[in-house]
Amino acid sequence: MIAAATGRGLREALDPPRRQGRRIGLVPTMGYLHEGHLSLVDLARKEADLVAVSIFVNPLQFGPGEDLARYPRDLDRDLSLLRERGADLVFHPGVQEMYPHGFPEVTVDPGALGQRLCGRFRLGHFRGVLTVVARLFGLFRPHMAVFGRKDYQQGALIRRMVGDLEMGVDVRLGPVVREGDGLAMSSRNVFLSPEERSQALGLHRSLSRVQASFREGERWLHRLQELLARELEEYPLLKLQYGEIVDAESLEPVDPVRPGAVVAVAAHCGGTRLIDNLVLEG
Repeated sequence: MIAAATGRGLREALDPPRRQGRRIGLVPTMGYLHEGHLSLVDLARKEADLVAVSIFVNPLQFGPGEDLARYPRDLDRDLSLLRERGADLVFHPGVQEMYPHGFPEVTVDPGALGQRLCGRFRLGHFRGVLTVVARLFGLFRPHMAVFGRKDYQQGALIRRMVGDLEMGVDVRLGPVVREGDGLAMSSRNVFLSPEERSQALGLHRSLSRVQASFREGERWLHRLQELLARELEEYPLLKLQYGEIVDAESLEPVDPVRPGAVVAVAAHCGGTRLIDNLVLEG
C-alpha cells in the first residue's frame, strides 16, 4: 500500500495506473476509521482496479463551536486498518497541503438542497463538504467514488453536484453499517459515555418503529412524524434537532408518504451530535 501526504506524491502514485487504463475508485474519509468506512473500501474493490482512500479532517465543513479540534484522529491505526483491508493508496494531506493558498475563494454552492435537514442547523457545512469533494475529485480524477449512506443528505448533494457539473464520476452510496445493537457506526461514537451510548440506541429504534407502522399501512405524514417524536421522547438524553420524512431526491416532505421516502433524524446526545436515517419499504 502506498501512502502519500502531498499532491506531488499522489500524482506520482496515480500516473502509472492511469496510463495503464486502470479503473480508479476513491473512498473519501475524515479518518478514525471503523467498519462502516472499511465496508466502502470493499464496495470500491468490487468495481475498481485501484482503490484509493483519502484521510482529511476538512476544516471548511466545521462551523463555529463545532468539534474540529476534538474530532478523533489516529493516522497510524487508520493506515494499519487500510493495509489489512487491501487498499492500494492512501492520501493523507495536512491542511496546508490541501489548501496551499489558504481557504479557497471559489467554493461549491449547495443550493436549496443544502438548506434542508442538517443544512438548517450547520450553516456552511455542505458548502465545505462539496468544495473539498470537488477538490479531491480534481486531485484523484477517479472513475468512481463511494460514500456512506448514513450521511444521506451529503450523498444526495454529491450526486447532484456531479450531475449538474458533469464531473463524470460514478458516485455510489454504501449502506448504513450498524453495531450489533443497531447503533449506526460513527467516528464520534467514541465520545459517548456508557449511559449516552445506551440512550443513543433510541435513534435506530425510533426509525424502526416508523418503518413498522409504514409497513402496516400508515401513509399520513403527520401521523408517522408524531410517532417518531413520541418514540424519541422515551430517551431523555437525546435532544432532537430534527426528525423528518422526506423525498429521497428533493429532501422535501412527502404527504402521503411513499415507499422509498427517507426518515432522517439528528440529535445531540450529551456533547455529541448524531445522525441516522432509514429508507421506508412497503
